[in-house]
Amino acid sequence: MATTETQQGKTALITGASSGIGKEMARIHAQRGGDLVLVARSQDKLEALKQELEGEYGISATVIVGDLTQLATVDAVYDQVKAAGIEVDYLVNNAGFGGHGLFHERDWEADLAMINLNVIALTALTRKFLPGFVARNSGRVLNVSSTASLMPGPLQAVYFATKAFVTFLSNAIAEELRETDVTVTALLPGATATGFAATSGMDKTNLFSKTATAESVAFDGYEGMLKGKLDVISGLTFGQKVMMKTIPFAPKKTLLKQVRQMQEVA
Repeated sequence: MATTETQQGKTALITGASSGIGKEMARIHAQRGGDLVLVARSQDKLEALKQELEGEYGISATVIVGDLTQLATVDAVYDQVKAAGIEVDYLVNNAGFGGHGLFHERDWEADLAMINLNVIALTALTRKFLPGFVARNSGRVLNVSSTASLMPGPLQAVYFATKAFVTFLSNAIAEELRETDVTVTALLPGATATGFAATSGMDKTNLFSKTATAESVAFDGYEGMLKGKLDVISGLTFGQKVMMKTIPFAPKKTLLKQVRQMQEVA
């Protein structure tokens, strides 16, 4: 059964909040009475979202504009939150992007930025906010990973590897915190209708021929976070669910071939 209790007085910091899953997550939290810290690169989109949510739900939203592929931005986000006297209750590390192509041919600066955002920024923000959560014995972390984290990803080698890091990091920290009231949840969406596919070059592949909505994935992730679940898998077709179950048993060469075929441009 869905958790529908109010989140009045709870503040959620959401990265990548200007679009897609992050934006829908912000809407869900605001609908339940929670305040927000919205982080992304686009000031115009964040300001528009702030006005919408404050006007409709009477909550308070703080906008922080920054590019989290730049590592100094992580410190700046944390410092601005502390300077404003905001106590974050939920940390949602949603920002991330992918990229399609052969590893040895892809632009290295693009892949380095992907690693900085998907891995370093997420890890650093978790490390900065987690001590406060533990000291209060209260707080929830939701790290947006991917079903890509469960297998190697030829033609998206770096992206799949970054998401494997996210899932395993989240699970390990969750176990470390098992005897506290602080939880860490990994959200593992399948192909989702966001700007990700076009940005990563995946929009013309079989993998993205059927997609879940950002709203449904955000809802599943938010509910799973509140319940303190370890992993939340969302947005899979029946065929994809069957494939997920076979991963542990499939010969690796066969799995690699199947994944590559799904990611080849049609």
